[in-house]
Amino acid sequence: MDIRLLRPSDIPLVQHANLENLPENYFLKYYLYHALSWPQLSYVAVDVSRPKKTPYDYPKIVGYVLAKMEEEPADGVQHGHITSLSVMRTHRRLGIAEKLMRQSQLAMVETYGAHYVSLHVRVSNQAAIHLYRDTLGFKTEKTENKYYADGEDAYCMRLDLDFIRDQLREEQQEEGFDDKKSKKNEVANGDEKDDGANGGGAAADEGEPVGDVGRATDPAQEEKDKKRKVKVGRGLGVGELVERVESKQS
Repeated sequence: MDIRLLRPSDIPLVQHANLENLPENYFLKYYLYHALSWPQLSYVAVDVSRPKKTPYDYPKIVGYVLAKMEEEPADGVQHGHITSLSVMRTHRRLGIAEKLMRQSQLAMVETYGAHYVSLHVRVSNQAAIHLYRDTLGFKTEKTENKYYADGEDAYCMRLDLDFIRDQLREEQQEEGFDDKKSKKNEVANGDEKDDGANGGGAAADEGEPVGDVGRATDPAQEEKDKKRKVKVGRGLGVGELVERVESKQS
């Protein structure tokens, strides 16, 4: 199972999943509105076990979460809202709905700094209430009478997202600590190499000195180098060879 971001091309399949499972249905442009306005918040669950016969086969979308940010929150606090959540009956009890919700909540905090997330659920939908309240930790704030078109009441539920913010902060601190630790190790290793070069022995990657740079000065050795005899011309036998060639020509 693959949990990934909702793409505009997924919308017809998402609408199909909505029509199959929920009495609250939306126009295609409503899904597109979410996908374009808050592209980081809505996710789909794709069954990747079904092999594609051609590259043009549609993915098998078995679940989705449609989410948004409240554009003008009444309480003035930045928060998200779950518009719709659905999983096909053939793929329920696999934890897909929970994964979709948690991924969307994480994106709300990371991308928009949301402080909490809200949703509405039918008072008769015990399976959804169990997921929201017992698994995800939502709390019921109030009951809204005749919220749905058929006249059924809805629970207005809310989940504070401070725990996600704390987790992200801890991860950042750990990453910062690891970075500092690695830098200290790099500095320590660099000092050890310097001590080896300046102390008893040269480091393995120092290489040989080029020219006179870095060469230890020894007056006796320099004087010996100056007095070294070098054979040139006749000493190498070149002159004698030339004379022989000229004599043969004459």
